[in-house]
Amino acid sequence: MAIFAGLLVLLVAAPFFLYPIFVMKILCFALFACAFNLLLGYGGLLSFGHAAYFGMASYVSAHAAKVWGLTPELAIISGTLVAALLGLAIGALAIRRQGIYFAMVTLAFAQMVYFFSLQASFTGGEDGIQAVPRGMLFGLIDLRSSEALYFLVLAIFFVGILLIYRVIHSPFGQVLKAIRENEPRAISLGYRVNRYKLMVFVLSAMLAGLAGATKAIVFQLASLTDVYWTMSGEVVLMTLIGGMGTVFGPIIGAAVIVTMQNYLATFGAWVTIIQGAIFVITVMLFREGIIGVIAKWIRKPL
Repeated sequence: MAIFAGLLVLLVAAPFFLYPIFVMKILCFALFACAFNLLLGYGGLLSFGHAAYFGMASYVSAHAAKVWGLTPELAIISGTLVAALLGLAIGALAIRRQGIYFAMVTLAFAQMVYFFSLQASFTGGEDGIQAVPRGMLFGLIDLRSSEALYFLVLAIFFVGILLIYRVIHSPFGQVLKAIRENEPRAISLGYRVNRYKLMVFVLSAMLAGLAGATKAIVFQLASLTDVYWTMSGEVVLMTLIGGMGTVFGPIIGAAVIVTMQNYLATFGAWVTIIQGAIFVITVMLFREGIIGVIAKWIRKPL
């Protein structure tokens, strides 16, 4: 709880020292990475298609705000619910496979979502949905103000992180860890493994959608980049660099990746190569990720 309190104080002060939009981007992708980590780090399920939920929620949220004229909170909720339903549909089929087959099934479905987004009329095709209005939160707070928008994003981020923390430390989370460590034994103990897998899959998709829907309002844009397979690769990278199976690792991983993309943009295509080099170095020196190694040093879970 002390770490959560310190993180909250740090993030409240951040916009006074850093560009608020930059910090909001980190928060959105940190929530996305934490959602993915819930599936991989605690459920033991490697998905290569999480961009489908992030991107589709982004499109739905942007469309709801711009075309339907919904308020930002309703637009974000709409995108999140669509991501959860999409996760339910894909997860119900994907969990029938294990290992690399599960990963490839999720990738295949994500590519189907990408091509649907490319062809569907409401997504705007290659142009995406631009100039998304931020609107008035609850009809009272003008989100055109960067300060008001920042604290909304901060609230969403913290609600998501606290929910993940509660799930991890609940009986449900303990069963997930048991399934990750030894699935046959969990089955022998009478647990309906597929039901638990589907539940964590849907929860992870929903939180990824929450991050994508919020990101669309922040940047007033939903594009094919959000739903492309490289986005799924980036969230894997964030999770592994920060520390898979840790609460705070994906946050650090997202901050590292977003910071590199922002400050190394002048290098053009070389940014990807630099990211790859940093990833290799991290895997070689920090096998458990940055936070994973720190947790090992201090002998306390983070």
